[in-house]
Amino acid sequence: MSRIGKNPVTIPSGVEIKINKQNVHVKGKLGSISRDFHSNVLIEIENETVVVKPSASNRANTAIWGLSRALLNNMVKGVSEGFEKVLEINGVGYRAAVSGRSLQLTLGFSHPVNYLLPDGIEVVVEKNTRVIVKGIDPEVIGQVCAEIRQYRPPEPYKGKGIRYEGEYILRKEGKKK
Repeated sequence: MSRIGKNPVTIPSGVEIKINKQNVHVKGKLGSISRDFHSNVLIEIENETVVVKPSASNRANTAIWGLSRALLNNMVKGVSEGFEKVLEINGVGYRAAVSGRSLQLTLGFSHPVNYLLPDGIEVVVEKNTRVIVKGIDPEVIGQVCAEIRQYRPPEPYKGKGIRYEGEYILRKEGKKK
C-alpha cells in the first residue's frame, strides 16, 4: 500500500483547484498548471484538502496512487511557492549572463553559447557564475538545468564546468612523474 498516497494534499489560501474527470487545473498567485492524471486514480476535493484514491485495490493502481498524489502536491506547491534550482559555473573565464529570454554562456569554446529559455522559466545570474533557475513546474526546471549542464559537464581533474549546487565531483589524480 502507498503511504504517500494516503496523505491528503492541503490547499493553501489563494489556490484554486478545478477537477474535470481526470484533468486537474491548479491556479495560484505564481501561475497555473494543468495535468491529465491516469484513469486508475480518483481525485476528489474534501473540505480544504484534495484526496487521491485508487479506483480499485490492485498492485498497478497502488503504484500510480502515490505518484499521482506527489504530482498533485508539486502542482499545488509550484503555483503557491514555486521551485528553484541552482547551477554553479567553475573555470577561468567561464561566466553566464541573461539577455531577454536567452541565457548566454561563455564556457571556453570559440563562441558563446545561447540557450533560449522556455515559457514559465525565469533565470537569475549572480556574480556571473551562479545561475538560479525558477519556475512553477519542477519537471521543466530539471530539464532546463540538465540541458544547460550538458554544454560543459564538470570534469574530474580540475572540476571545471557546470554543476548543481552541492553536487560532489569525484576528483582524479593527474599524471605522476
